Amino acid sequence: MASPAPLQTDSQERPSTVLGGLEPSERCERALLDLPAAERWFRLLRFGREEDLYTGQQPLEGRTGPRIRIRGRPYLSLSSYDYLGLIGHPEVEEAAIAAIRRYGPGSGGVRLLTGTNELHCALERELAQFMGSEAALVLGSGYTANLVVVPALVGPRDVIIADALAHRSLLDAARLSRARLRRCRHNDPAALDRALAEEAATPRRLVIVDGVYSMEGDIAPLPDILAVCRRHRAFLLVDEAHALGTIGPTGRGTAAHFGIDPGEVDVWTGSLSKALGAQGGYVAGSARLITYLQHEGAPYVFSGALCPASTAAALEGLSVIRREPLRLERMRLRAAQLRSGLRRSGHALSEWPTPIVPLLVGHEMEAYRLARQLFTAGVLATAVTHPAVPAGRARLRLCATAAHSARDISEGVAAIATWSRP
Repeated sequence: MASPAPLQTDSQERPSTVLGGLEPSERCERALLDLPAAERWFRLLRFGREEDLYTGQQPLEGRTGPRIRIRGRPYLSLSSYDYLGLIGHPEVEEAAIAAIRRYGPGSGGVRLLTGTNELHCALERELAQFMGSEAALVLGSGYTANLVVVPALVGPRDVIIADALAHRSLLDAARLSRARLRRCRHNDPAALDRALAEEAATPRRLVIVDGVYSMEGDIAPLPDILAVCRRHRAFLLVDEAHALGTIGPTGRGTAAHFGIDPGEVDVWTGSLSKALGAQGGYVAGSARLITYLQHEGAPYVFSGALCPASTAAALEGLSVIRREPLRLERMRLRAAQLRSGLRRSGHALSEWPTPIVPLLVGHEMEAYRLARQLFTAGVLATAVTHPAVPAGRARLRLCATAAHSARDISEGVAAIATWSRP
């Protein structure tokens, strides 16, 4: 694999294509950004620029995939969550183009008023059928889906118990609801049981977990969590953003992976931008729940409807998953190859049947250095640091997809093998 030249870091290049302006020049901006978080980020980004470590926000020239181009140079991409390789699938693209020609580029309104079209209704029917739920609701993003559900179901008198590694959108939704938020040890049903017992006097208790955790690549122990929730009569929400299309015998998610009736979970949420190769999010559950959210879920009521192109692409993506089951098999083969290759290089990795392979580094500066080393070698593998992961557990979040070839994975493993821990 050819090694591209290092990223340009001269003064003319930095502001426009890498970091933008870092130095506040106006008094009002200085006051506006007089915040600890802003100062931390500007300090870190200045250091990243000076040390030539920043590889984020690189503009792709063309669609994402296993092989991409950035500023005219070829790269192997190892961090995209297009798990089934549907971005670029000719039938998915044609569905999106046809939708624009028929319905236009925008929805022209919110769903509750004039924004609903027949594509939305078709996608919601297909999602519900695919997941085994009574009904579904599609929205602008998976993040928005969680903001729709949680504040509509719980409030200041209630308690939310969230897995310690629950996605940021779930935590923001919990804060928006004004319910009391408790964190629980990751994937630990016994800890959840204790927390719910301590909250026995609180009438409404909502447990929120991810089906597949986006930074760990592990799976929630759903049967045990369900048993605990039943025992304490607590409600359960499972975010399937990284589970839909990736686990279960035919990609139908966490319930299918464990052989559980999806109706036993009170609320499912998820994303259309991962395995489906489109854009948007969804909520699935009982028909009564969906009817309620259509009228009480503020982001649904007050946000423009999902655009026709993304709706049609997701609809066709579901159809492709049904028609082409070998995509799921290829994704799993590439993930297994990536894990085994990294183990041979001395990396300790857990064994999970998911496409997410976290390469734990530890210190965030070392994660940035490794990502920069790989970028120079022609591999885009993004560093993930606090607050996206716990402090001291920075990593590269690697993803294997159905679109990767065996050679792609071998080249990526070989590039990573040149890194030696400090």
